[in-house]
Amino acid sequence: MGFSLTGTHIIFFIAAVIVAGLVSGILISVTMDISTSLSEKGGRVQEQLDTDFEIINDPDNIPDVGGYYRFYLKNIGGKKLVTTNETFQLFVDGDLIATTNYNFTDESIQSSEVTEIFVVNSTISSGGHTLRIVGPLAIDDEFTFTI
Repeated sequence: MGFSLTGTHIIFFIAAVIVAGLVSGILISVTMDISTSLSEKGGRVQEQLDTDFEIINDPDNIPDVGGYYRFYLKNIGGKKLVTTNETFQLFVDGDLIATTNYNFTDESIQSSEVTEIFVVNSTISSGGHTLRIVGPLAIDDEFTFTI
């Protein structure tokens, strides 16, 4: 005759267990992907928080040393900053300064240390200006000053 009622129940039970296993596997996979993504994002955010700097000059008294204006850059982040023309870009009033027209006194600075940036005098005219320094991870600082 055919399957009895018990046979039908067993088939439905086995099908339900297979479907439940598939659903739980998918949920575990999605949860692991989300966890990994959040962990990576948290690492990037931590790195950005550890990378920070500030221009600490007196805005009305920019030192002029041998044909260069001197600016002071302080590492206020939690890790070492590599201070080279490859890792930092300078803008004066929105115009990019060529890497040949500025240099740093130190190749890197630890947290709370200060380095000097020397910018060729001919790149900045007299008057009011805004200096924007963009560093690693696109962290930046702006400084308004008068020459």
